[in-house]
Amino acid sequence: MRVAVVHDWLSGPGGAEKVTRELVRLFHADIFALVDLLNDADRAWILGGQRARTTFIQNLPFARAHFRWYLPLFPKAIGSLDLSGYDLILSSSYAVAKGVRKRPGQLHVCYIHTPMRYAWVDQDGYLREHGMHSWKAWIIRRVMRRMRAWDTANSAHVDRFIANSANVRERVRRIYGREADVVLPPVDPNVFTLYNGPREGYLAVSRLVPYKRIDRIVAAFRDLPEQRLTIVGAGPEAQRLREMATPNVTFTGFLPQARLVERMQRARALICTANEDLGLTVLEAQACGTPVIALRQGGYLETVNEEHGGLLFSSDSPTDIRQAVLRHEERTRAPDPVRLRASVAPCFNDRFALRIHAIVNEVLSERSMPRTTADAP
Repeated sequence: MRVAVVHDWLSGPGGAEKVTRELVRLFHADIFALVDLLNDADRAWILGGQRARTTFIQNLPFARAHFRWYLPLFPKAIGSLDLSGYDLILSSSYAVAKGVRKRPGQLHVCYIHTPMRYAWVDQDGYLREHGMHSWKAWIIRRVMRRMRAWDTANSAHVDRFIANSANVRERVRRIYGREADVVLPPVDPNVFTLYNGPREGYLAVSRLVPYKRIDRIVAAFRDLPEQRLTIVGAGPEAQRLREMATPNVTFTGFLPQARLVERMQRARALICTANEDLGLTVLEAQACGTPVIALRQGGYLETVNEEHGGLLFSSDSPTDIRQAVLRHEERTRAPDPVRLRASVAPCFNDRFALRIHAIVNEVLSERSMPRTTADAP
């Protein structure tokens, strides 16, 4: 059986790319995307060195730096991919990947990270992040209306949805009127290893863009001069955040995975303020035995383990964040790293592989198609 994995775009490593990596590896799949802009190191890690088969957007002017300018062309581009030689299509979709054209006799299973975020979930945030104001924003809003109609129509061509969380499953029900299985994304237990040593300071890991609300954490630590905060990540908000930060806040920029894991292991807690679909970083931190302090919204309601040391705060105000940190500091019993790690064991790579494999084979059996053989992790 020939398997194709379709990703939205490949521009760097992230949570969605970790899922795509596992799908490509498990099913020995060929990879397709709107564009492939990976550097050699990321290509080796995500795709095992292979290059994605891409659309005409890859060759348009300025696409390497600004492929999102071509947003109105995304539906046409994704529909132009020729997948006629494949029996099974697995899309890893947070935008348009699920809109690939399916031929008669083919099966399409979509692992959905969220319905198209900039059309359904956070249009204003998308416009701000990409500096689209006034007439640009007006044009994009009109484009979004067409995108929503296109997105709803092509959801009917997906044979089975797999959501990355119960939070996203509810969006799939509300927006598409479809049911979805829930399989949380994979966490590599050999990378995010348990740490039982001393911990110092707090950690935030994020792209530095407005909707991630890192400025709220920075503001909270103005009134926590005795506590240190390290912010890992890069983005257009970096300069503004540095200017508003006090001396107890450190910025590292982007870190390679090994150094990020080290920071994660040694932090007193990870702090998260965005309204995330899931929040894979939360699972990875807990796999290291590190507790999480997060906003009581979205995917964090599923992933933060309050029983074994996690804390949820009610709003993203600096005051609420500061109070949550103080509550963490005032605990009479320290969080148990072993129990925190055990709580995310169902997300480890081997469990993810077994669950995905079982769902795919169930759908194949329903269609009287041959079962697949996925590699063990």
